[in-house]
Amino acid sequence: MRDAAINLRALPEQRELIDHAATLLGKNRSDFMLEAACDRAQSVLLDQVFFGLDSKKFRDFTKMLDAPPAHNPGLERLMAVKPPWTAKA
Repeated sequence: MRDAAINLRALPEQRELIDHAATLLGKNRSDFMLEAACDRAQSVLLDQVFFGLDSKKFRDFTKMLDAPPAHNPGLERLMAVKPPWTAKA
């Protein structure tokens, strides 16, 4: 059972558009909007995790990942700092 409310305001023409599309799919406005919002949210999240490369770019990408890291003095200084939760008082 759904128990979390999501409220929003829309222009009348936006509401009519949504209602028309929902009706065409045999859904009510809430179900249509929730499904559309969840589809979009999943798409946004997947765009942050997955990406596609052609064969050459994939080989180049894995070559970079497999290569030893370049010398980075700033990173070395950062990694040498003791975290405050391990420091002796």
